[in-house]
Amino acid sequence: MTNTDSKRHVETRPQQRPGSASQQTSSQQTWRYAVAGLSASLVGLGLARFSYTPLIPALIAAKWFSASDVVYLGAANLAGYLAGALAARAVASKVGAVRALRAMMLLATLSFFASSAPVSFTWFFGWRFLSGLTGGIIMVLAASVVLPHTSPAKRGIVGGVIFSGVGLGVAASGTLVPLLLQQGLQQSWYGLGVLAAVLTLASWWNWPAETKGDAAPSHQAKPHRTSFAARALLVQYGLNAVALVPHMVFIVDFVARGLGQGIAAGSRYWVLYGLGAIVGPLVTGHLGDRSGFGPALRAAFLIEAAAVLLPTVSTAPLSLIVSSVVVGGFTPGIVPLVLGRIHELVPHSTEQQRATWSHATTSFALFQAAAAYGFSWIYAQTGGDYLVLFGLGGGAVVLALAIDLGLALIVPRRS
Repeated sequence: MTNTDSKRHVETRPQQRPGSASQQTSSQQTWRYAVAGLSASLVGLGLARFSYTPLIPALIAAKWFSASDVVYLGAANLAGYLAGALAARAVASKVGAVRALRAMMLLATLSFFASSAPVSFTWFFGWRFLSGLTGGIIMVLAASVVLPHTSPAKRGIVGGVIFSGVGLGVAASGTLVPLLLQQGLQQSWYGLGVLAAVLTLASWWNWPAETKGDAAPSHQAKPHRTSFAARALLVQYGLNAVALVPHMVFIVDFVARGLGQGIAAGSRYWVLYGLGAIVGPLVTGHLGDRSGFGPALRAAFLIEAAAVLLPTVSTAPLSLIVSSVVVGGFTPGIVPLVLGRIHELVPHSTEQQRATWSHATTSFALFQAAAAYGFSWIYAQTGGDYLVLFGLGGGAVVLALAIDLGLALIVPRRS
């Protein structure tokens, strides 16, 4: 009897251990994938885009380029981002999504080293465009590679981790770049390149294994008709991009020159904006997991509208602090909410989820570029009236909220 009992005991123990070990391994893999996604968004979006802003005065002071040339170079990144969003699915279908992500991180790293010498305006413009291209492709592919390996209950927080890399890039632009500039302009580009290379190497083996879905041409998938709610979400995401532009482009200048508080004061609000951008995706992702992405997105639009419009009501320091932190938080924080909402609206097709997310990223890039140039024109026509810009930005996100509330009334009647 004792031999039988001990035999039973031996046979039952291995059956319990693998289950718990498998769950632990799965959880570890999920966070490894999430950190790889964070590294990609930090390199291709955070550093490649936002580190350029604090380098602008140094580029002009060193006479690498004129002030007008620097503006065009900044626009090259936005143009590249749009091109990347449009090309992402085609690139993934040819080489595979994981290979594309690794290649884009390498290309972004190379762009920093290539920008370390003012060879010519055309040379620099080309590399700024390519750095934007990497960001657009990474934005489309990073989450769509990681989230299919994530349980639905954790998709919000995992998406938040991935896109917190954008916030880290904003924070680095206000802290790391000034330190690097103390060593020199060329050395600053080298420093950014080394950081990007380390992140690329560290994440190289942490991506999920390539699957047929990652490499299969998109035209092989059966076409799915995009729902009315999904099409409306593309417009809402674009309107949200418009709402972010006044703070993203003008908040520092508004404080420094509009309120006469100087560049140092304006820079402090940019640091607050960056701190909000680090925390924002984690908070919104967690909220989406807890309450569902539809209600969370609706709440986000309401809070964001109040924050964007706050400077039109009060320019007291407390108001500007709250506005900067909250809008900074939603700059990347809206991303996991929209991505999670897409997974809710398109629940059974990974290919269609990736296609819808690609369209959403393109919509965001188009609306953002249009708003950046449009608001600059309005600013010039109004003689530098910043409050008009904040009002228009707030109006855009109010419209996004109105569309969402309208859908909540219409869709149930159709079903």
